[in-house]
Amino acid sequence: MTLGGIDLNLLISLKVLLEEGNVTRAGQRLELSQPAMSASLARLRRRFDDELLVRAGRDYELTPLARDLLPEVQHAVRLLSRALRLEDQFDPSTSERTFRLSMSDYAISVVHEPLLRLLESTAPGVRLEIEGLGVDIRSSEKVLVDFDALIAPLGFGFPGASRPLWRDRMVLMTSRDHPRVEDGRLSLEALAELPHAVAGFGPGILTPADRVFGELGITRHVALQVHGFLPLPFVIAGTEMVAVVPERLARTHVREGGPVMTVEPPFGEVVLAEGYWYGRDRMSDPAHRWLFARFDELAEELSEELVG
Repeated sequence: MTLGGIDLNLLISLKVLLEEGNVTRAGQRLELSQPAMSASLARLRRRFDDELLVRAGRDYELTPLARDLLPEVQHAVRLLSRALRLEDQFDPSTSERTFRLSMSDYAISVVHEPLLRLLESTAPGVRLEIEGLGVDIRSSEKVLVDFDALIAPLGFGFPGASRPLWRDRMVLMTSRDHPRVEDGRLSLEALAELPHAVAGFGPGILTPADRVFGELGITRHVALQVHGFLPLPFVIAGTEMVAVVPERLARTHVREGGPVMTVEPPFGEVVLAEGYWYGRDRMSDPAHRWLFARFDELAEELSEELVG
Protein backbone atom coordinates (compact mmCIF):
# COMPACT_ATOMS: atom_id res chain seq x y z
CA MET A 1 0.00 0.00 0.00
CA THR A 2 1.24 3.45 -0.87
CA LEU A 3 0.19 6.94 0.15
CA GLY A 4 1.47 9.88 -1.88
CA GLY A 5 3.89 7.53 -3.58
CA ILE A 6 5.35 6.34 -0.24
CA ASP A 7 5.25 2.66 0.72
CA LEU A 8 3.35 2.53 4.02
CA ASN A 9 5.39 -0.51 5.05
CA LEU A 10 8.26 1.94 5.45
CA LEU A 11 6.20 3.81 8.04
CA ILE A 12 6.04 0.69 10.20
CA SER A 13 9.76 0.07 9.68
CA LEU A 14 10.52 3.67 10.63
CA LYS A 15 8.42 3.42 13.81
CA VAL A 16 10.08 0.22 14.99
CA LEU A 17 13.60 1.34 14.04
CA LEU A 18 13.21 4.54 16.03
CA GLU A 19 11.60 2.79 19.00
CA GLU A 20 14.29 0.14 19.19
CA GLY A 21 17.23 2.30 18.13
CA ASN A 22 18.80 -0.86 16.78
CA VAL A 23 18.60 -2.52 13.36
CA THR A 24 18.88 -6.08 14.67
CA ARG A 25 16.19 -5.70 17.35
CA ALA A 26 13.90 -3.90 14.90
CA GLY A 27 14.30 -6.78 12.43
CA GLN A 28 13.52 -9.34 15.13
CA ARG A 29 10.40 -7.46 16.16
CA LEU A 30 9.15 -7.26 12.55
CA GLU A 31 10.37 -10.80 11.77
CA LEU A 32 12.62 -9.47 9.02
CA SER A 33 16.22 -10.38 8.26
CA GLN A 34 18.95 -7.91 9.12
CA PRO A 35 19.71 -7.25 5.40
CA ALA A 36 16.03 -6.48 4.79
CA MET A 37 15.91 -4.16 7.79
CA SER A 38 19.13 -2.46 6.69
CA ALA A 39 17.65 -1.94 3.24
CA SER A 40 14.58 -0.28 4.80
CA LEU A 41 16.83 1.97 6.85
CA ALA A 42 18.76 2.94 3.71
CA ARG A 43 15.51 3.89 1.94
CA LEU A 44 14.39 5.92 4.93
CA ARG A 45 17.72 7.73 5.08
CA ARG A 46 17.32 8.75 1.45
CA ARG A 47 13.70 9.78 2.05
CA PHE A 48 14.57 12.07 4.98
CA ASP A 49 18.10 13.00 3.86
CA ASP A 50 19.23 12.13 7.38
CA GLU A 51 21.12 9.24 8.98
CA LEU A 52 18.30 8.67 11.54
CA LEU A 53 20.44 6.13 13.44
CA VAL A 54 24.14 6.79 14.01
CA ARG A 55 26.77 4.64 15.66
CA ALA A 56 27.54 5.34 19.32
CA GLY A 57 30.12 2.81 20.44
CA ARG A 58 28.68 -0.67 19.91
CA ASP A 59 25.12 0.59 19.63
CA TYR A 60 23.14 3.28 17.82
CA GLU A 61 21.57 6.55 18.89
CA LEU A 62 18.85 8.62 17.24
CA THR A 63 19.76 11.78 15.38
CA PRO A 64 17.96 15.00 16.44
CA LEU A 65 15.61 14.64 13.47
CA ALA A 66 14.86 11.02 14.42
CA ARG A 67 14.04 12.06 18.01
CA ASP A 68 11.60 14.64 16.67
CA LEU A 69 10.10 12.14 14.23
CA LEU A 70 9.50 9.34 16.76
CA PRO A 71 6.38 10.67 18.56
CA GLU A 72 4.91 11.90 15.27
CA VAL A 73 5.40 8.52 13.59
CA GLN A 74 3.97 6.66 16.59
CA HIS A 75 0.94 8.94 16.51
CA ALA A 76 0.48 8.47 12.75
CA VAL A 77 0.65 4.66 13.01
CA ARG A 78 -1.89 4.65 15.85
CA LEU A 79 -4.30 6.75 13.80
CA LEU A 80 -3.80 4.60 10.72
CA SER A 81 -4.28 1.38 12.69
CA ARG A 82 -7.47 2.71 14.22
CA ALA A 83 -8.82 3.84 10.82
CA LEU A 84 -8.09 0.45 9.23
CA ARG A 85 -9.12 -1.45 12.39
CA LEU A 86 -5.71 -3.02 12.59
CA GLU A 87 -3.93 -3.97 15.80
CA ASP A 88 -0.36 -4.94 16.48
CA GLN A 89 0.13 -7.92 18.69
CA PHE A 90 1.65 -7.21 22.09
CA ASP A 91 3.11 -9.94 24.26
CA PRO A 92 4.38 -8.38 27.49
CA SER A 93 6.37 -11.47 28.42
CA THR A 94 8.65 -11.07 25.37
CA SER A 95 8.34 -7.37 24.51
CA GLU A 96 11.34 -5.05 24.82
CA ARG A 97 9.29 -1.94 24.19
CA THR A 98 10.22 1.38 25.80
CA PHE A 99 7.44 3.59 27.17
CA ARG A 100 8.10 7.31 27.66
CA LEU A 101 6.52 8.84 30.77
CA SER A 102 6.61 12.32 32.25
CA MET A 103 6.05 13.00 35.94
CA SER A 104 7.26 15.11 38.85
CA ASP A 105 10.02 14.11 41.26
CA TYR A 106 7.34 13.57 43.92
CA ALA A 107 5.41 11.22 41.61
CA ILE A 108 8.58 9.24 40.90
CA SER A 109 9.13 8.80 44.65
CA VAL A 110 5.61 7.38 45.00
CA VAL A 111 5.31 5.11 41.96
CA HIS A 112 8.80 3.90 41.06
CA GLU A 113 8.92 0.87 43.36
CA PRO A 114 5.36 -0.50 42.96
CA LEU A 115 5.21 0.29 39.23
CA LEU A 116 8.53 -1.41 38.45
CA ARG A 117 7.45 -4.39 40.54
CA LEU A 118 4.21 -4.70 38.54
CA LEU A 119 6.07 -4.47 35.23
CA GLU A 120 8.88 -6.85 36.16
CA SER A 121 6.43 -9.55 37.19
CA THR A 122 4.85 -9.81 33.72
CA ALA A 123 7.10 -7.89 31.34
CA PRO A 124 10.79 -8.20 32.31
CA GLY A 125 11.98 -6.75 28.99
CA VAL A 126 9.80 -3.63 28.98
CA ARG A 127 11.71 -0.43 29.71
CA LEU A 128 10.59 2.94 31.05
CA GLU A 129 12.08 6.30 30.09
CA ILE A 130 10.99 8.98 32.58
CA GLU A 131 11.35 12.74 32.15
CA GLY A 132 10.35 15.49 34.53
CA LEU A 133 7.33 17.72 34.02
CA GLY A 134 8.72 20.74 32.19
CA VAL A 135 7.65 24.24 33.16
CA ASP A 136 5.85 24.60 29.80
CA ILE A 137 4.11 21.22 30.00
CA ARG A 138 0.58 22.63 30.08
CA SER A 139 1.09 24.85 27.03
CA SER A 140 2.66 22.15 24.86
CA GLU A 141 0.39 21.00 22.04
CA LYS A 142 2.42 17.82 21.53
CA VAL A 143 2.79 16.66 25.13
CA LEU A 144 0.41 13.70 24.77
CA VAL A 145 2.10 12.79 21.49
CA ASP A 146 5.64 13.03 22.85
CA PHE A 147 4.87 10.87 25.89
CA ASP A 148 2.94 7.64 26.27
CA ALA A 149 1.46 8.99 29.51
CA LEU A 150 1.84 11.82 32.00
CA ILE A 151 1.46 11.50 35.76
CA ALA A 152 0.31 14.82 37.17
CA PRO A 153 -2.30 16.36 39.47
CA LEU A 154 -5.88 15.88 38.32
CA GLY A 155 -7.37 19.16 37.20
CA PHE A 156 -4.17 20.24 35.43
CA GLY A 157 -6.17 20.77 32.26
CA PHE A 158 -4.30 18.58 29.78
CA PRO A 159 -6.19 17.50 26.66
CA GLY A 160 -7.02 13.83 26.34
CA ALA A 161 -8.26 11.44 29.00
CA SER A 162 -7.25 10.96 32.61
CA ARG A 163 -7.74 8.40 35.35
CA PRO A 164 -7.01 8.65 39.08
CA LEU A 165 -3.92 7.09 40.64
CA TRP A 166 -3.68 8.17 44.28
CA ARG A 167 -4.65 10.80 46.82
CA ASP A 168 -2.37 12.42 49.36
CA ARG A 169 -2.73 15.06 52.02
CA MET A 170 -0.48 18.03 52.65
CA VAL A 171 1.47 18.27 55.93
CA LEU A 172 4.11 20.56 57.36
CA MET A 173 7.77 19.70 57.72
CA THR A 174 10.26 21.47 59.99
CA SER A 175 13.62 20.85 61.58
CA ARG A 176 13.48 18.36 64.44
CA ASP A 177 14.30 21.01 67.06
CA HIS A 178 12.23 23.87 65.62
CA PRO A 179 11.61 26.43 68.43
CA ARG A 180 8.07 27.35 67.32
CA VAL A 181 6.68 23.79 67.32
CA GLU A 182 4.63 23.06 70.43
CA ASP A 183 3.16 19.62 71.11
CA GLY A 184 3.78 18.63 67.50
CA ARG A 185 1.92 21.62 66.09
CA LEU A 186 2.45 25.08 64.65
CA SER A 187 -0.09 27.85 65.11
CA LEU A 188 -1.45 29.83 62.18
CA GLU A 189 0.26 32.86 63.68
CA ALA A 190 3.63 31.09 63.63
CA LEU A 191 2.98 29.85 60.10
CA ALA A 192 2.41 33.43 58.95
CA GLU A 193 5.56 34.71 60.64
CA LEU A 194 8.07 31.98 59.80
CA PRO A 195 10.18 31.81 56.62
CA HIS A 196 8.97 29.23 54.10
CA ALA A 197 10.67 26.95 51.61
CA VAL A 198 8.26 26.38 48.74
CA ALA A 199 7.95 24.16 45.68
CA GLY A 200 7.55 25.83 42.29
CA PHE A 201 6.27 24.14 39.14
CA GLY A 202 6.29 26.95 36.61
CA PRO A 203 4.37 30.17 35.90
CA GLY A 204 0.66 30.03 36.68
CA ILE A 205 0.72 26.64 38.39
CA LEU A 206 -0.75 26.76 41.89
CA THR A 207 -0.13 24.01 44.42
CA PRO A 208 -2.69 23.02 47.08
CA ALA A 209 -0.52 24.97 49.56
CA ASP A 210 -0.80 28.12 47.43
CA ARG A 211 -4.57 27.79 47.42
CA VAL A 212 -5.00 27.21 51.14
CA PHE A 213 -2.78 30.14 52.11
CA GLY A 214 -4.72 32.33 49.69
CA GLU A 215 -7.99 31.25 51.30
CA LEU A 216 -6.56 32.01 54.76
CA GLY A 217 -5.33 35.42 53.63
CA ILE A 218 -1.75 34.57 54.64
CA THR A 219 1.10 35.95 52.57
CA ARG A 220 4.01 33.61 53.09
CA HIS A 221 7.51 34.90 53.63
CA VAL A 222 9.24 32.82 50.94
CA ALA A 223 12.88 32.48 51.88
CA LEU A 224 13.69 29.77 49.32
CA GLN A 225 11.99 28.32 46.25
CA VAL A 226 13.01 25.03 44.65
CA HIS A 227 11.66 23.12 41.67
CA GLY A 228 9.38 20.34 42.87
CA PHE A 229 8.65 18.92 46.31
CA LEU A 230 11.58 16.49 46.55
CA PRO A 231 14.32 18.95 47.68
CA LEU A 232 12.22 20.51 50.46
CA PRO A 233 13.07 18.08 53.30
CA PHE A 234 16.77 18.62 52.61
CA VAL A 235 16.77 22.41 52.46
CA ILE A 236 14.78 22.99 55.69
CA ALA A 237 16.98 20.77 57.89
CA GLY A 238 18.79 22.87 60.49
CA THR A 239 16.84 26.06 59.67
CA GLU A 240 13.73 27.83 60.94
CA MET A 241 12.04 27.41 57.55
CA VAL A 242 8.81 25.45 57.25
CA ALA A 243 7.59 23.60 54.15
CA VAL A 244 4.25 22.20 53.02
CA VAL A 245 4.75 18.76 51.42
CA PRO A 246 2.69 15.69 50.48
CA GLU A 247 2.57 13.23 53.36
CA ARG A 248 3.74 10.25 51.30
CA LEU A 249 6.92 12.16 50.51
CA ALA A 250 7.35 13.31 54.13
CA ARG A 251 7.15 9.74 55.40
CA THR A 252 10.18 8.72 53.35
CA HIS A 253 12.33 11.36 55.11
CA VAL A 254 11.16 11.24 58.72
CA ARG A 255 13.00 8.82 60.99
CA GLU A 256 13.56 8.67 64.73
CA GLY A 257 16.27 11.15 65.71
CA GLY A 258 16.53 12.44 62.13
CA PRO A 259 16.99 16.11 61.18
CA VAL A 260 13.36 16.80 60.15
CA MET A 261 9.89 15.98 61.43
CA THR A 262 6.27 16.09 60.29
CA VAL A 263 3.96 18.63 61.89
CA GLU A 264 0.17 18.54 61.74
CA PRO A 265 -1.02 21.61 59.80
CA PRO A 266 -3.31 24.13 61.50
CA PHE A 267 -5.36 24.64 58.34
CA GLY A 268 -7.22 21.30 58.19
CA GLU A 269 -7.05 18.66 55.48
CA VAL A 270 -5.76 19.71 52.07
CA VAL A 271 -5.86 16.94 49.47
CA LEU A 272 -3.58 16.39 46.47
CA ALA A 273 -5.07 14.07 43.81
CA GLU A 274 -2.72 12.60 41.21
CA GLY A 275 -3.67 10.75 38.04
CA TYR A 276 -2.36 9.65 34.67
CA TRP A 277 -3.14 11.37 31.39
CA TYR A 278 -3.00 9.96 27.84
CA GLY A 279 -4.12 10.72 24.30
CA ARG A 280 -7.44 9.03 23.58
CA ASP A 281 -6.06 7.43 20.43
CA ARG A 282 -3.61 5.46 22.61
CA MET A 283 -6.40 3.04 23.46
CA SER A 284 -6.27 1.66 19.92
CA ASP A 285 -2.85 0.20 20.75
CA PRO A 286 -2.84 -3.08 22.75
CA ALA A 287 0.52 -2.17 24.29
CA HIS A 288 -0.92 1.01 25.73
CA ARG A 289 -4.04 -0.77 26.95
CA TRP A 290 -1.75 -3.18 28.77
CA LEU A 291 0.31 -0.33 30.27
CA PHE A 292 -2.78 1.55 31.45
CA ALA A 293 -4.14 -1.62 33.02
CA ARG A 294 -0.93 -1.75 35.09
CA PHE A 295 -1.55 1.87 36.11
CA ASP A 296 -5.04 0.88 37.23
CA GLU A 297 -3.54 -1.96 39.29
CA LEU A 298 -1.12 0.56 40.77
CA ALA A 299 -4.05 2.82 41.70
CA GLU A 300 -5.72 -0.04 43.56
CA GLU A 301 -2.52 -0.81 45.46
CA LEU A 302 -1.91 2.81 46.41
CA SER A 303 -5.52 3.30 47.52
CA GLU A 304 -5.06 0.51 50.06
CA GLU A 305 -2.30 2.43 51.81
CA LEU A 306 -3.63 4.39 54.78
CA VAL A 307 -2.82 8.09 54.71
CA GLY A 308 -2.78 9.92 57.98
